[in-house]
Amino acid sequence: MRVLLLVSTLVLGSTTGASAQHAGHTGSQQPYAGQETRAIKVLSAQDLADLGAGRGFGFTKAAELNGVPGPAHLLELRVGLGLTPAQTQSIEAIFVAMRTDAVALGQRLIEIEREFGRRFAAGTLGANELRDLLGRIAEVTGVLRYSHLAAHLETPALLTEAQIASYRRLRGYAN
Repeated sequence: MRVLLLVSTLVLGSTTGASAQHAGHTGSQQPYAGQETRAIKVLSAQDLADLGAGRGFGFTKAAELNGVPGPAHLLELRVGLGLTPAQTQSIEAIFVAMRTDAVALGQRLIEIEREFGRRFAAGTLGANELRDLLGRIAEVTGVLRYSHLAAHLETPALLTEAQIASYRRLRGYAN
C-alpha cells in the first residue's frame, strides 16, 4: 500500500507540476527565468507560506469540487451556512487537528525540498540519493494530502443536505 501511495504521488506530482510549470507561458523560451533566485527553487514564496501555515496547497480539489466541504471554508462561511454552535465546535476540532498535522508536514516537506536543492547545487546528488529524496518528498506529500482530504471526509456527517447545497452555492460551484 505504501509503495502504491508513493508511486501514485510521484506520478500525480509530476503531472500536476508539469501542467503548472507551463500554465500561463505563451511561447516563452525561459519559463523558469527569475526562479533561480528562490531560496528553494521549486517552491515560490506563496508555496512556502501555504505549506508553513498548513493551507490546502491545492490538495483538496478532488473533495472540494465533488461536493465534500472542508473545515476551513466551512468555518469561514459559518454564518451564511447557519452552522449551530455544536457544528462549529466539531468542525473547529477537525480543523485544528488537520492544521496541526499539515503545519508539521509542510515544514518537513520544505526541509526535504531545501536539502534536495542544496544537493543539486553542490553537485553531490547521485542516482541513489535522488531516488531516496524523491521518495521522501513523495511520502510526505502523500501524507500531507491525506491529512487535508481526510478532514474533508469528516465534515459532511456534521452538516445537513441544505447546508452542503448552500456551501456549494456560496463557494461558486455550479452543481
